[in-house]
Amino acid sequence: MIPSGLSGIRVFGLLAAASAWGAAPVLRIEGIAGRDGISKPAVEFSIEDLRAMPRVTVLVRTGNDQHKFEGVDVAELLKRAGQPQGAEVRGPILSRLILITAHDGYRAVFSLPELDPAFTDTQPVLADRMDGADLPVRDGPLRLVLPKEKRESRWIRMVERIEIRSLPEPVR
Repeated sequence: MIPSGLSGIRVFGLLAAASAWGAAPVLRIEGIAGRDGISKPAVEFSIEDLRAMPRVTVLVRTGNDQHKFEGVDVAELLKRAGQPQGAEVRGPILSRLILITAHDGYRAVFSLPELDPAFTDTQPVLADRMDGADLPVRDGPLRLVLPKEKRESRWIRMVERIEIRSLPEPVR
């Protein structure tokens, strides 16, 4: 049965997208290296994996509207992938960059401390739900939400990859 106010095509599209996202990987994290500099294998997460993690809810204003986004704290994802955090982030690790890429190629870059709760009160969330429902297909299955940023230009829709990159050592 189709809920009132929704067309059959729209409902079918949402159901098809949700079932396609189920167990298939929707997020890949690569480039993780420990304090010793040894690279770790890439990690992939499905929607099911993400929904089994501790959840975060943030209320944000976008334009004239207020929305409730639900998802996983980006720091939690990085921790599960093996990225050093907190007191371990010092020295060369401070120069690591995090590149977040969308399905359409849109990208934004962050310094590692920008996403580490030991350095900032900002809580970036990789959201899979908005206002109590799965993200719309045009935004999902994952969207990076940065509640304290004044502009939404780094709020990436259709996130599919997080890469950790290290800057080259300076030549002296």
